[in-house]
Amino acid sequence: RRNDDRTMSTKLFTLVIVAAVGVAACSSGGDDTVESTDAATTVVPIEPTVSPVTTEPEAPVTSASPETTEVAPTTEAAEVEPVTVGEWIAIPGGDDCRCSDGSPFELWERPADPTKVVLYFQGGGACFSAETCGPDSATFTRNLTIGAVPDFGGIFDETNPENPLAGHSIIYVPYCTGDVHLGDRVTEYSDTVTIDHNGFPNARKGLDTVLANYPDVEQLVVAGASAGSIPTPAFAGLAADVLTDTEIVTFGDSSAAYPDVPALNAGIGALWGVLDNVPDWPVNEGLGPEEWSFPGLYVQAGTQHPDITFARFDYAYDQVQANFAALAGIQADDLVTFIDQTEAGIEAAGVAVASYVAPGDAHTIVMSDEFYDMEVEGVRLVDFLTTLVAGDVPADVRCTECR
Repeated sequence: RRNDDRTMSTKLFTLVIVAAVGVAACSSGGDDTVESTDAATTVVPIEPTVSPVTTEPEAPVTSASPETTEVAPTTEAAEVEPVTVGEWIAIPGGDDCRCSDGSPFELWERPADPTKVVLYFQGGGACFSAETCGPDSATFTRNLTIGAVPDFGGIFDETNPENPLAGHSIIYVPYCTGDVHLGDRVTEYSDTVTIDHNGFPNARKGLDTVLANYPDVEQLVVAGASAGSIPTPAFAGLAADVLTDTEIVTFGDSSAAYPDVPALNAGIGALWGVLDNVPDWPVNEGLGPEEWSFPGLYVQAGTQHPDITFARFDYAYDQVQANFAALAGIQADDLVTFIDQTEAGIEAAGVAVASYVAPGDAHTIVMSDEFYDMEVEGVRLVDFLTTLVAGDVPADVRCTECR
């Protein structure tokens, strides 16, 4: 990974804020108002076989990293008992789960292998001011289309024989609260703009559904894209509190550039109410709001539960992440430097992250068929994820020519 001698300005990314989480049922802190000035059934094999690889990506491993495994090319599926993949089932959120405008919330379940489960968080931006949260804002999704069945490619395509998650059951958590699934407060941003940041109770409903419907889960993959990738380490840690014998893996898509800026951590954390759900972990004792950051979620969860395997994907010059920087008046022409720095900081704290950095300025990949086409330095992204799902830690993959 490259090191950058530049000191990052404390103005970095207005969106980059701490997101603390904790154990709570699907209930909201909505009584506290803060004022601000500003699919047909398919049968698939459980998983493909992983074989040795001949090409290793050129990415040094830090001292914090565990022993890694070279990423293997995907092979023919093993001769194992097939798994029946069912249709999507809507699950009402109930009275305590809702969107930012108070409208109803629902999540979705796709039953398949009861011992292997994906908990997936949808993306959709964020808001943190009267301007970004207002009715004309394009920075976040404020409500859901109830009854809209998830219909995506990528890791959701159970018909693709290369998909290592094809036979996993899926709990899909939609997003409509502007708080990266971590808020728990009603905030009044102006006389005409009030937002119900109810993301944490909604997301907790997803985890509770996993615990209730899949008591024998042996592997849990906590994944998400964009805003949905930010809470993956936090909810992996919350899952590990309960699922003490379960293998837990995270895979976050497109959020690694957001750094740790103490003043913004505290400011946005207060607007969203993230500190209302801090886990009761020894590692969290004495930490203040300035110390809760997006990369810090990896540090806190990984220190509390060192057996969790953390991984993430990013485009080196992701235009959406760069746009949020520009929204805060920060020039982010060298976005990949931020990605490298956040990983270096996490691993310096003793928590390893397997990373895959691809060239270009696109945003998110796991819901697209591009997931199967992506190859960097001789390593396909699908093989990188297959190695993770097989129980190994792949070596880091990083573009050498990233533009």
